[in-house]
Amino acid sequence: MSFTELGLSGCLLRAVEGEGYDSPTPVQQKAIPAILLRRDVMAAAQTGTGKTAAFTLPLLQNLAEGEHARSNAVRALILTPTRELAGQVGESVATYGQHLALRTAVVFGGVKINPQMKKLRGGIDVLVATPGRLLDLYHQRAIRLSTLEILVLDEADRMLDMGFIEDITKIMSLLPKRRQNLLFSATFSHDIRRLAGGILHDPIQIEASPRNAAAKSVKQAVFEVDKAKKPALLSHLIRRGSWDQALVFTLTKRGADRLTSQLEKDGITAIAIHGDKSQGARTRALAKFKAGEVRILVATDVAARGLDIEQLPYVVNFDLPKVAEDYVHRIGRTGRAGLQGEAISLVTANDVKLLTAIETVIQQRITREQEVGFVPKQSVPITEPRASGPKKPKKPKKPKDYSAAKAGPGSSRGKSGKKKAVGGRGGKPSSKPAVGQGHGVAGKSRKPANRGR
Repeated sequence: MSFTELGLSGCLLRAVEGEGYDSPTPVQQKAIPAILLRRDVMAAAQTGTGKTAAFTLPLLQNLAEGEHARSNAVRALILTPTRELAGQVGESVATYGQHLALRTAVVFGGVKINPQMKKLRGGIDVLVATPGRLLDLYHQRAIRLSTLEILVLDEADRMLDMGFIEDITKIMSLLPKRRQNLLFSATFSHDIRRLAGGILHDPIQIEASPRNAAAKSVKQAVFEVDKAKKPALLSHLIRRGSWDQALVFTLTKRGADRLTSQLEKDGITAIAIHGDKSQGARTRALAKFKAGEVRILVATDVAARGLDIEQLPYVVNFDLPKVAEDYVHRIGRTGRAGLQGEAISLVTANDVKLLTAIETVIQQRITREQEVGFVPKQSVPITEPRASGPKKPKKPKKPKDYSAAKAGPGSSRGKSGKKKAVGGRGGKPSSKPAVGQGHGVAGKSRKPANRGR
């Protein structure tokens, strides 16, 4: 199938051809015709399979057929969880819409808000934004959302992980009920499906690849090592393989800075990117890495979400992620667009539970290796990945008998001698509704790790 067969306009086909794309990916083949028909869409596909083009191309075509946005109004809103992803999506929108007379803008936190407000005054056809900054602009009356035509939630799973459910709920209350809704995600968790149920209307569901599957183009390996020798092993692997470029994940911002300093001491150019860095510093770090000025980019999960680096050959899990599904997102940075990539994890014996959880999610065992000079004192135990699927409900525990407990001051006992509850725990359950109920959006409320302001 070619892009011409999908019903795209000549202007968009010219842009696609200019990027060197020959044929649409599976998710593009399924999503583009549905979006052109203005249907709501809920789509999941592996990272790097063309999700951004799948919603951007038809979105632009639908907007080009209507009237331009008026003062301060927004016609299409694309919400992303991080600044980096917002910038990446914004670049794609500009590239694919280069032959169309549409106004586009990207807004996120970490930079001055006044220039963004000035750009929005004349109205915007496509606005790419992080939730926090979008609400800031709305409260300062810099944008109007009452006439929005299209809403896109990109990387919806990460938005929930980062605690954006309250912001999403607020944003939904500001939008017109009649609109097209597109939800794109790398995975479809239970929470994502609940979120979709409150936003989408009779959606077309698309799963272009097995849920939580690792791309076949990525070779995976686990190197067993003691924790103290992890930095030295990483430097050894970089030098031995003559790596020109690698993305390395750490769990913490402090860990990213510490590892970067160690690599520099070992004579390997490296730079860190994480939430404590200013937006300018993060942008410069990524630019240096893409330009080949530094060999290693050390990042946390939040900062790395949305990074699109062409032909990235290596991804390293210096620390395994606490959430097994994040492993799929991490290694999806390599092996993109049909190219081969390699994902390496440095694992200690204490990481066996995390490793087992990852192997359960991807339903395969990752090859274990040991490097001469770095053989650990304790090997990583080999366990069988658990079968995927819903967990069996636990048997209810028997209630504890406190009848023999000594009564304290202020307590009272009935005829049975058992202590009566006096307020606090054991009282009637609260009737207060959970966050998100009554707003058309269901989900768990979590403290935001990085609101993108």
